[in-house]
Amino acid sequence: MNTSIWTALRVFVPFAAGYFLSYLYRVVNAVIAPDLVGDLRIGPSALGLLTATYFIAFASSQLPLGVLLDRFGPRRVEAFLLLFAGLGAYLFSRSESLAGLVAARALIGFGVSACLMAAFKAYTLWFSKEKWPLVNGFQMAAGGLGALAATAPVETALHVTDWRGVFMVLAVLTLLVAVAVYSVVPEKPSSPAGERFSEQVRGVKTVFTSLEFWRTAPLTTMSQASFLSIQGLWAGPWLKDVAGLERMAAAHVLLWIAVAMIAGFILLGSLAGRLSRSGVSVLATAVAGMCLFMCVQVLVVVGSVRWMLPMWVLFGFFGTSGIIAYAALSQRFPVQLSGRVTTAVNLLVFIAAFMGQWAVGTIIGFWPVDAGGHYALAGYRTGFAAMLALQTLTLLWFFMASRMIMRRDDKG
Repeated sequence: MNTSIWTALRVFVPFAAGYFLSYLYRVVNAVIAPDLVGDLRIGPSALGLLTATYFIAFASSQLPLGVLLDRFGPRRVEAFLLLFAGLGAYLFSRSESLAGLVAARALIGFGVSACLMAAFKAYTLWFSKEKWPLVNGFQMAAGGLGALAATAPVETALHVTDWRGVFMVLAVLTLLVAVAVYSVVPEKPSSPAGERFSEQVRGVKTVFTSLEFWRTAPLTTMSQASFLSIQGLWAGPWLKDVAGLERMAAAHVLLWIAVAMIAGFILLGSLAGRLSRSGVSVLATAVAGMCLFMCVQVLVVVGSVRWMLPMWVLFGFFGTSGIIAYAALSQRFPVQLSGRVTTAVNLLVFIAAFMGQWAVGTIIGFWPVDAGGHYALAGYRTGFAAMLALQTLTLLWFFMASRMIMRRDDKG
C-alpha cells in the first residue's frame, strides 16, 4: 500500500490535531484543579468524579463507534462528534454548578471519543500494516503535545484569563478542527461491498468472544487506565501535596511528563516496528513496556520525593507502552474489523479509567486534609498501589491465557 507524502499529510495532520485537543481536554484538570476546588468548594472524591466523567462519556460511545467507523468512515464520524466537544467546552466555560460542569465535561468526552479510534481506523486504510506501530506512535505523540499544552502553557494562560476563558478558546479551536477533518481528509471506503449492518454488529461479537482479544485486553486496559487516571489528574495534586511544589513548578514537572510521553509514543512505537521486522512481535514489545511501567509505579508509591523528576519522567515514558498493544491486536484480526477491535479495547480502558480516577480520589478522601489544605501521602500511596495491584493480576492472566492459546493451537 503506497501512499504519497501529500496524501499521508492530509490524512495525518487533521486527525493529529483532533487528538491534540482530546488529550488537552483529558489532562487540563490536573492544572486547573486548585481553581475548580476553590470555586466549587469540592473535595477529592467530587473532583475525581468531575474529571473522570470525561472517561465514562468517552467509553459509552465506543461500541457503536466501532461499527460507525467501519460503516461510515473515520472522516465523517470524527468531524460530526467534534461538534459536541465544542459545545461541551462552551458550556463548561459558562457553567456555575458542579452538575453543569459534569454535564459539560460529559459532552466533551463524548465529542472527542473518536479522535484516536478514527485516526487508527484511517491509518489501517491508508498505510501498510508494517507502518501501523510507527504512525500510531506519531498520532499518540500529537496527544502528548496536547498534554504538554495543558501544563505550563495553560498555567501561563491563567495569568491572562481564568479557566473559563481557557475553555472558551478551546471551544473555538475544536470547531475549527472539526471543519478541517471534514474538508481536508480524503475519503476511502472501508466496509466490504455488500456487508450489511447486522453483519457489522456481529463483528463486535467476534471480537468479544475471541480469547486472543481477552488475553491482551485486560492488561492493556489496566495499564492505560492507571496511566490516564494518574497522569490526567492526580499527578498534579501529588506534586503539590507530597512534593510541596508551587503551582508553576508543578506545572513544569507535568510538562516534563508530557515531553516524556511524546518521546515514549514515538520511540517505543518505532522500536516495536523495528523489533517486529527482526522477529520480535509487537505484542511482546508492548507487554515488556507495560511491565517496566509497573516497575516505575512501584517507585512512585514507595520512592523518595528526591527522585521526583526522573521518577515522573519515566512514568510518562513507559506509560505509553499500553498503546502499542492496540496495533498488536489489530494485526490479529481482519482489517475490516480494525475499528471494532480498537474501540472494544478503548471501551474497557475508559470505563476502567473512569472508575480508577474516581476511586483514587475516594481513597485519598479517607485521610484527613492537613491545616494547609493538603491531602495525605498515605492516601496517594494507597490509591496508586491499588491501581498497581490490578495491573499485576492482569499480567498474571496474560501469561495464563497465552498458555491456553498455545495448547489450543498445538491441538489444532
